[in-house]
Amino acid sequence: MTDAATEYRLPEGSVDCHFHIYGPFDRFPYNDEGRFTPARPFTIENAFEIWEQIGVSRGVIVHAVGSGDDNAVTYDALRRFPDKLRATAILRPDISDRRLDELTDAGFKAVRITMIRQDGKPVSTKGTSYDDLLKLAPRIAERGWHAQLWIESSDLAAAAADLERLPLTYVIDHMSRTMADKGREHPDFVAFTERLKTGRYWVKISGADRNTRTGRPYADTAPYMKAIVAAASDQVVWGSDWPHVGHTTESMPRLQDLLRLFHECVPDEATRRKILIDNPTRLYNF
Repeated sequence: MTDAATEYRLPEGSVDCHFHIYGPFDRFPYNDEGRFTPARPFTIENAFEIWEQIGVSRGVIVHAVGSGDDNAVTYDALRRFPDKLRATAILRPDISDRRLDELTDAGFKAVRITMIRQDGKPVSTKGTSYDDLLKLAPRIAERGWHAQLWIESSDLAAAAADLERLPLTYVIDHMSRTMADKGREHPDFVAFTERLKTGRYWVKISGADRNTRTGRPYADTAPYMKAIVAAASDQVVWGSDWPHVGHTTESMPRLQDLLRLFHECVPDEATRRKILIDNPTRLYNF
């Protein structure tokens, strides 16, 4: 961690736009989520310790599916640290207007929609679904929320026409979750980068450890990150995806590898500051 904290330290005011928290489990029990079930608690205070080492000042909690659709652990963190945190929720379509307003006032800015498949197979079927989004869209739109989509680029290409009929903007997880051997020139990935140029879509350059086919240091994902930044740097934010649940001990990412990849793919300091500070400030209203 020392190397990451010095050579790749992020500028003051940087925002980690994708991380998760879990527990303490005596207050916030966690339900089984298969391979994405955390091995131990990872609290907001633990996240702050990581931030201190790498230079992050603020962040966006992506509420974990297994933590439940009451969003309690994330709501608690937002209420305690309102200046440092924003969040993405898991919602049921029958959520009351009163609860939606409470979440909005606390700093929730989006609902995360599970549409993810890898190699043609669902990665997860839990959380808020596309059908749920159809019911929720008018209510979250009037509160200024967006939809964060956990979706692969070819599935996005198939769904885009329907998504664009809804009164929402979209943030796409993990570089469109496109596996590195698909090819940067694949028509569906190219179409995704073109959508970023419209201003209606955003993307998180995160999840290189999930998109790689070759493993650390994730060099096979670099062409995708570079293509995204080249297409629409004004629509890009960065996330660590800490604490990297779902990995084995052997495949667990090293933060210095992720930071090195980011700096190598975005060598221009002004562009990095835009992605780390200016864009998330605009998107999440810090």
